[in-house]
Amino acid sequence: MILEEPTSGTVRVGRQQISFGGSGRALAGRKLAAYRSRIGMVFQHFELFPHMTALQNVMEGPVTVKRMDRRAAAELARGLLAKVGLAGKEQSYPAQLSGGQAQRVAIARALAMSPDVMLFDEVTSALDRELVFEVLGVMRQLALEGMTMLVVTHELWFAKNVADRIVFMDHGEIVEETPKDEFFSAPRTKRAQEFLSKIMAH
Repeated sequence: MILEEPTSGTVRVGRQQISFGGSGRALAGRKLAAYRSRIGMVFQHFELFPHMTALQNVMEGPVTVKRMDRRAAAELARGLLAKVGLAGKEQSYPAQLSGGQAQRVAIARALAMSPDVMLFDEVTSALDRELVFEVLGVMRQLALEGMTMLVVTHELWFAKNVADRIVFMDHGEIVEETPKDEFFSAPRTKRAQEFLSKIMAH
């Protein structure tokens, strides 16, 4: 898995901001690791460690990055797996899980680092439709609990019910950024109007 290096712009989590580009202030080493630990990421294709059980996958971050005691990390991991509806699957390996279950393990793994914000990259696009609701149900509960989430999704019904703000993108550029209710009831741009008229009609 390769992560893209930003060439410009800024990323802010809480009061700490990192800028990229000519005047950017780069972080490295422990400072970069500490910054990253505040951001949970859940990917489209799970990216679980195949040689580790669900419990071990969730424990790995707290043990390796935060130096948490293994017994405490295991207790934390069990609690998070139960939170995402996977109690009893602690000793299952990724290959023994359905796509929806594997994605929920990935969510639990990200939550184990106690992030300030969670990033979700099309987390349901690789799933069968019947499994999509398993994952979105967990995400909806996180939203209700107050977790800050940035979600890239084509599931408009989910965005309409859960989001606070919508950032509509087309060909890699931001076309419109607006409160959720305004976007779905009265989009400002012609491109957003065309998109919604086609998608919401189906």
